[in-house]
Amino acid sequence: MEQIPGNMVHQMPRNLISLDDIRAAQKRIAATALVTPSIHSTSFSRMTGRDVWFKAENLQRTGSFKIRGAMNVLSQLDAEARASGVVAASAGNHAQGVALAAQSTGVLATVFMPETAPLPKVQATKEYGAEVRLTGTSLEEAVVAARAFADEGGARFIHPYDDATIVTGQGTLGIEIAEQIPEASTIVIPVGGGGLMAGSAAALKAMRPDIRIAGIEIVTAKTYSVSREKGRPTPVPPRPTVADGIAVHEPSELAFQHIEAFVDELATVDDPQAMQAVALLLERTKLMVEASGAVGLAALLAGKLEDLPDPLVIVLSGGNIDLLLLNRVIRGGLAAAGRFAWYRVRIPDVPGQLAGLLEVIASNEGNVVSVEHYREEGGVPVGFTEVLIAVETRGPEHAAELKDALREHGLVA
Repeated sequence: MEQIPGNMVHQMPRNLISLDDIRAAQKRIAATALVTPSIHSTSFSRMTGRDVWFKAENLQRTGSFKIRGAMNVLSQLDAEARASGVVAASAGNHAQGVALAAQSTGVLATVFMPETAPLPKVQATKEYGAEVRLTGTSLEEAVVAARAFADEGGARFIHPYDDATIVTGQGTLGIEIAEQIPEASTIVIPVGGGGLMAGSAAALKAMRPDIRIAGIEIVTAKTYSVSREKGRPTPVPPRPTVADGIAVHEPSELAFQHIEAFVDELATVDDPQAMQAVALLLERTKLMVEASGAVGLAALLAGKLEDLPDPLVIVLSGGNIDLLLLNRVIRGGLAAAGRFAWYRVRIPDVPGQLAGLLEVIASNEGNVVSVEHYREEGGVPVGFTEVLIAVETRGPEHAAELKDALREHGLVA
């Protein structure tokens, strides 16, 4: 998808969050939220021919930026509100942020999470002391349930992104980037609900009006790209994605106004590109980043940021990935990078044919990972066996060479 440029001077919205507001939030959250490091990446700079930095928010407490906004809310509750408790809805990262902030301030927290939320995020939220209620199959359904709970019991509802106090807290990340890397020319930030982007962009543009800001969405939830095209907040249909942390389909008017005012470019990446970024980050930087947090790097690798100037700071917004999912993501990422390939071939169902297939792969320096046989699947002729074989390769060219070698030996690949 093409990048969508911002409408930087069209109808500036009212009630934008100010830098003073964000600086005040920075003081409130200082005792709980970490100042995460900004890391220059020699490896990715060499790989892309760019000057690449990472803002490693995956190293933040609870594993994502969400503690910033949550702590800003909890630290401002009066005695009556504290006694009534707080309630939130989240697929995982916001849940953990609210739970830790509530624990730090001695406030009771109830968190509604979709039934599909990753188990490690559910467990971590419970361990931070929150009561977790699994409801529905989407974030939107969890939000509805959380709002109803707040209406019934008087708890302060903390929306994951459509809340000015949350957005102000998230904006503290923008201040840190501007102070840590004053020479930065472009900041790249993942966009889901838009709270991190809205707050950080407000801070960055106030401190550095000349800086360029790019927001990256996953293509299955390109909510703000569509909203920008339509000129108004526009929901998009829910679709599954490995980047569950930014799979937000209902835009926020608050976030939309800030994105339209401050964000220069919006671009999208797909699941294979996000998975490739996760695998490369783990391999090259030893940083574990969830797919949602790696979309900025995915955009760089996919050539979506070519028109934006260096130095380039990519925000790694979270690192909470289910270890059971991690293996699949890495395999998918390696496949997207051409270093892991699957071949479906058909061989005569007689002794020695499988050995011949493996010899072709071995003689072309492929490393076989797994082999699966299918004799009775629909479409497989009598007397033949279909084989699905997974192979480690050295890259896209090597994967193509293996495919050509299989065809040369009369195998369908």
